[in-house]
Amino acid sequence: MNLCKLLIGVCLVVAIPLVHAGPKIERWQTTSGAGVLFVENHSLPILDVQVDFAAGTAHELEGKSGVASLTRALVDLGVAGMDEMQIASRMADLGARLSGGVDMDRATIALRTLSMTDKRGPALDMLRAILSTPQFPAAVFDREQARSIATLKEALTRPETIASRAFWAAMYGAHPYGRHATPESVAALVRADVVAFHAANYTAQRARVTIVGDLSRNEAESVAEILTAALPSGPVPSDIAVPVLPVAVEQRIDHPAGQAHLLVGLPALKRGDPDFFPLAVGNYSLGGGGFVSRLMKEVRDKRGLAYSAYSYFMPLQQLGPFQMGLQTKKTQVNDALKVAREVLSGFLEYGPTETELQAAKQNLIGSFPLRLDSNRKLLENVAMIGFYGLPIDYLDRYPENIEKVTVADIQAAFARHLRPEHWVTVVVAGE
Repeated sequence: MNLCKLLIGVCLVVAIPLVHAGPKIERWQTTSGAGVLFVENHSLPILDVQVDFAAGTAHELEGKSGVASLTRALVDLGVAGMDEMQIASRMADLGARLSGGVDMDRATIALRTLSMTDKRGPALDMLRAILSTPQFPAAVFDREQARSIATLKEALTRPETIASRAFWAAMYGAHPYGRHATPESVAALVRADVVAFHAANYTAQRARVTIVGDLSRNEAESVAEILTAALPSGPVPSDIAVPVLPVAVEQRIDHPAGQAHLLVGLPALKRGDPDFFPLAVGNYSLGGGGFVSRLMKEVRDKRGLAYSAYSYFMPLQQLGPFQMGLQTKKTQVNDALKVAREVLSGFLEYGPTETELQAAKQNLIGSFPLRLDSNRKLLENVAMIGFYGLPIDYLDRYPENIEKVTVADIQAAFARHLRPEHWVTVVVAGE
């Protein structure tokens, strides 16, 4: 951040060179109907494969909250002919690693392996088995269900969890993004719910395969075909419903914590929205740029009301949230909230200064290569492009799209997406 400050003056008079080209991304579809994105990269003998399914929590049926996460937890803990210990042992022998998770929109299963044939072949066979023959053993289901319930009970004692859940519920109401698993909803699930959720959502038509690493195009095509051939067929996933914007509300929740947690925001941005770049550049100045952001300067540096204050946009398939947050002493809640709202209101009215604009561009463009400097980071970015159907040249044009943003663009975009009549405020542990 200090380096960014030093560069601000230079940025005002020196054009930012847009020399950062993105990777060459190739796109096709398997015969089973799964979409594929591929980046050939021979710099290291590593292969990363990620399969994303439209199987996030927003795809849960009403009354089945928690089934998406439980399904993802179980999917690689037993396949035809192998239990979880055998899977783990086999992956360790190969020097390969499985990872993944679940969010509102998607469930992810990822594999990292060495690219040599004798390593990648068995590792890919294991991934194929996980994709096509998960067994969901009853004993493992019982254990993971109990673990999930215990984790939820513990999390629900923490003020940050309480604040986040209340915030999302207030923003989204009955919309799928506003629903959260509870100990009771997870306890009500049975193994058949997991089996049914998997059958309905882990299908070829809901899958996007991303391959990055030490393979040729022909080899990547073969890998994608093998991985997806045994996936069941199903309908193309229907769109998640568009959220209804909330009426402005402030909610205060008692809690014995020593620090109050404040959140302000609203549903604001979906993936692919052309306003993404003005909002990203503007948010760097507002609350995303750490110590150089207005929120940090006004809330922390000038008034000492919080150690940290931030803001960010979280684009999703449908309107994901804008969130502004901080923690402060209970006795300072009203002062901190007043300052944070004033900073946001002032930014909406006037936007960033030209100095702030150039500093934001310098940081976002200058740090762009760091987003693509490893197989893993490439995989994450390319998978996002594939899953959300972004343009194939999205990464190529990222610096260009940042550079062309103006103060007027930012003001207009913020005015469209952050209307005060929809701001939701949640305070936990305030006086």
